[in-house]
Amino acid sequence: MKPLVVASSLLLVAGAAHAVEPARVQEIVTTICAACHGTDGNSAVAEYPKLAGQHAEYLYKQLVEFKSWNGEPPKRENAIMNGMVATLTKEEMKAVAEYFSQQKPAESAAQNPATLALGQKIWRAGIASKGVPACAACHGPSGSGIPVQYPMLKGQHPQYTVAQLKAFREQQRANDPEAMMRMAVNAMTDSEMAAVADYIAGLR
Repeated sequence: MKPLVVASSLLLVAGAAHAVEPARVQEIVTTICAACHGTDGNSAVAEYPKLAGQHAEYLYKQLVEFKSWNGEPPKRENAIMNGMVATLTKEEMKAVAEYFSQQKPAESAAQNPATLALGQKIWRAGIASKGVPACAACHGPSGSGIPVQYPMLKGQHPQYTVAQLKAFREQQRANDPEAMMRMAVNAMTDSEMAAVADYIAGLR
C-alpha cells in the first residue's frame, strides 16, 4: 500500500505534551478508517460518508461522540463506529480529523433530473408551509458549511445524507446542538429528503 502523506503539522495537533506521530495517524487511517472511508476520505460505498475536506472540528466532534466516556453511553449511536473509535484517544481523534480535512474531495453529480427542481427549492428556500428552513441558511449556498458550527455537505453520497436525515427525523440521531436538525427535518417526507440529498450530491 502506498504510504500516506501526513502533514508534519499533525505533530502539533494535540500540543507538544500529547503529540501524535504521523506514523500513528497513518496506522489509524489504514487499519481503522480506510476500509469504509478510503485512505483519502473519498468513500467508494454510498453507505459510508465521504470525509475528505470536511471541517476538522466537525469530524472531531463526531469521533468524540461515537465513543463512550467514563462509562456513559455514546452521544451518537452507531454499532460500527462505536467499536472503531473505542481505543482512540482524543488527541488521536484530533489528528485523524485534521488529516481527513486536508484531503481533496472527489467530485460527484446529482443523479435524478426529475427531482432537481424540488431539491434546489428545499436547499435554497426550505418548505415554508411545513416550517422546514432552507438548508443553505446553515450549510451555505454551495454546501461548504461553516467550520465549527455546520458541516460541509456538498458532494456527499445521497444515500448517506438520506439515512442521516431520516435518523434525525425519527429521533434515532440526537447529537445535533439544540436539536436543530431534528426540528428542521421533522416534517419532511422521504421523497423530499431524497430530492434534496440528490441535489446536495451535485453541489460544487
